[in-house]
Amino acid sequence: MGHSQKPLPHLILVFLIISTFTVRSGGEEGFISIIISEKGLGFIKDLVINEAVRSLTTLRLPVIERSIRIPLIGSVHATLSNITISDIDVPSSTIKTGEEGVVMVASNVTVNMSMDWRYSYATWLIPIEVSDRGSATIWVDGMEVGVSVGMEIQEGTLKLSVKEFGCYLEDISINLEGGASWFYQGFVDAFEAQIRSSVETTITNKVSEGTMKLDSFLQNLPKEVQVDDVSALNVTLVNDPLLGDSFIGFEVNGLFTAKDEATYFRSFHTNFLSSISYDGPSEMLVISLDEAVFNSASTIYFKAGLMHRVVDKVPDQSYLNTARWRYIIPQLYKKYPNDDMKLNISLSSPPIMRITSHDIGATIYSDMTVDVVDGYETVSVACISIVATASGVLEVSGNNLAGQAELDDFSLELKWSNVGDFHMTLIQSVMRALLKTVVMPFLNLHLKKGFPLPIIHGFTIQNAAIQYSNSKIMIYSNVEYIDSFHDHLKHPLALRA
Repeated sequence: MGHSQKPLPHLILVFLIISTFTVRSGGEEGFISIIISEKGLGFIKDLVINEAVRSLTTLRLPVIERSIRIPLIGSVHATLSNITISDIDVPSSTIKTGEEGVVMVASNVTVNMSMDWRYSYATWLIPIEVSDRGSATIWVDGMEVGVSVGMEIQEGTLKLSVKEFGCYLEDISINLEGGASWFYQGFVDAFEAQIRSSVETTITNKVSEGTMKLDSFLQNLPKEVQVDDVSALNVTLVNDPLLGDSFIGFEVNGLFTAKDEATYFRSFHTNFLSSISYDGPSEMLVISLDEAVFNSASTIYFKAGLMHRVVDKVPDQSYLNTARWRYIIPQLYKKYPNDDMKLNISLSSPPIMRITSHDIGATIYSDMTVDVVDGYETVSVACISIVATASGVLEVSGNNLAGQAELDDFSLELKWSNVGDFHMTLIQSVMRALLKTVVMPFLNLHLKKGFPLPIIHGFTIQNAAIQYSNSKIMIYSNVEYIDSFHDHLKHPLALRA
């Protein structure tokens, strides 16, 4: 997959923002940076508002009771019950970044509610209790709800807190079904303020409760993502979020660790640039990965002893018989005529990964020991040092970053031999064929699987484009939400990043 070009101003601005993550002193360095653009913030805002509407719809408000005085009637005891929010419409909403977090405002909100009412009274003229009951609808118009949510990083996770909250009802109308006409005005005068207060209090409590649930959800997200039986990706957040005029940036440790390796956390405090002129891309996310991420994976798999392969089957099996080499290495065929061979390839050090402005590449240092199967005995007859360079392109598959590589060049050096000296130029073409037909396909089989990007489970990357720069790659993408956010809030421990 080739990389798609992004407009140069966007690249410069994004690169400047990402650079601020790695030049600040006093904090832990992150090797993966995630920028949520203005479009991404809008997506999050809509997700949060939809969840808030879902949690409030069909919600019952507390019962309201009070005694009111009606002219010529006297004291009337009234009760409002089954006060239920039946519908909420949010036609307008905004999200902005602030000094400590984000501010979300929902405007011109309308709320439909239903309820039951009952009243009773007794007078000296009528010594028995008089009562009536019925239903009513309530229409709230022009409501505005605003919340300021603070953000900070604690022990590698994002901590949320409500800094400010406000709820204002511009207009409320009550339509009683049934009841005497004298009761209506007294009812409205007596209960309008209490209904207003009840709605405001209920919404305030729900927003606070929802923020606590979301905070708990974030606190319980895993700090590492298992890649396979050998390694895991460290997805702890480092430093506090970077808050721009129209974006939020996060730093992730991003390095590969051995699966059973313990991870320790320290507290870091640093000041961020809180305002950067940023004309963000049209995508929701920009994920930047430093080449240190790839080099950490290289080191983990090398230390695990997985960069070793015994080649005893090749597309052209004649390459693994001494008869094929009789004219190239005469002493080999003379000592071991028509014997099968094995190639024992082991890397001598972790591959060195590099990212340039057009691709990702690797320099691979390995030793290839030539073994001959002589009857029931395997004999090592020579060892050749191989330095190979490969390059390739990356692609996003699902939520994984995968790739494909091809051989660029290689050099050979004879380390030792029990079958006489032989010039490397004589075996150059044979080795090229073996590297291209055996080693590279094996490598690409693993590269195709890739490793997970730090995306919360339930979200899927969409329409990703990859841009290369010196020592970094940047992934521009949108995201799609495919699971129930409500279910995730109830079961955060079942999530994976």
